Amino acid sequence: MIKLPLDKIDDIFTAIAESKKLYLPVDKDDGDAEYTEWTAGKKWSNAVNTVRSAKDFFFAKTESLYDIKMHDKKIDIVDTRSELDDFVLFGVRACDAASFAIIDRVYLRQDPVDTYYKNRREHGIIITTACTKTMPTCFCKLFDIDAANPGGDISSWKDETSIWFEPLTDKGRALLDSLKTAFEKAGAEADASTEPVDDLKNKITAVMSKQPFADEKMEKFKGENLLELFNSKKWGELSESCLGCGTCTYVCPTCMCYNIRDFKVGDETKRYRTWDSCMYSDFTKMAAANPRTTQLERFRQRFMHKLVYYPAKYENVYACVGCGRCLQKCPVSMNIVKVMRSLNEDTTAPKGGAEK
Repeated sequence: MIKLPLDKIDDIFTAIAESKKLYLPVDKDDGDAEYTEWTAGKKWSNAVNTVRSAKDFFFAKTESLYDIKMHDKKIDIVDTRSELDDFVLFGVRACDAASFAIIDRVYLRQDPVDTYYKNRREHGIIITTACTKTMPTCFCKLFDIDAANPGGDISSWKDETSIWFEPLTDKGRALLDSLKTAFEKAGAEADASTEPVDDLKNKITAVMSKQPFADEKMEKFKGENLLELFNSKKWGELSESCLGCGTCTYVCPTCMCYNIRDFKVGDETKRYRTWDSCMYSDFTKMAAANPRTTQLERFRQRFMHKLVYYPAKYENVYACVGCGRCLQKCPVSMNIVKVMRSLNEDTTAPKGGAEK
């Protein structure tokens, strides 16, 4: 484990940025934090979380897939991708780090593999930072995410004066090895005691145990209860205030739906992929019709996927990491915690059969 004086962290940022692009949370003028490419003078934010998640770096909001060129009756498909360089994401929280594994199960661990996503994942090096405080909207503990052990390629922990680094993967070890000289010049301790970090972990665990939603009941959200939950009368009440704006899906670190659009430019067509939202009325729209024509159906789809469909298919892992962004940003204060509480209170749903 490497211990570095916290006031020397910019020396390490400088060393990383000499060979790789470095992104880290930086405060904006409005007080929120967002991931920004680091340059000299930019300061690492102390915010618990960024407005949008680090998912953006692997699953791009807008992405060119390929160009289609026609010459008489001949069609050429032109791959528009360029070779990516390695890049570093610094200061990723445990909730966002856990979200990568949720998306990986869909885009990497089953056929067909999404090569666009895979390319970015292979080139990204993730340095996580353990949380030392929590927000009233945080509930990562509910989904068994350990904020004291945030994961990534390198984990880091900091207090008021020092920061510690521990590599967890080959990519992480290679990066720290490449920074050995920079750490030495900055006065780092190469084989630091783990005792202060253990104390930090214990404090973090104690803080996270007090998250206001950490003890919500999850027993009901299982595949065997799918029909009961699907047919709950609560969906009508819950969806009534929903604006269908899609804000929750755009700030969510685990939402991964997309749309593909073609744009005619001169004598060629450009095909793009963009984020999409199951909250939108034209989501999955087909020539025949849209399979979910009401806001209730679209609202239900989002939360059933997070809490029932995804865990039923993928190792009982929920598609939520408790980052709290939907609690912070929904304009009508509707969120996944309210949904869980309401469904847990519902005792009127039928135990089987189809929705009438």
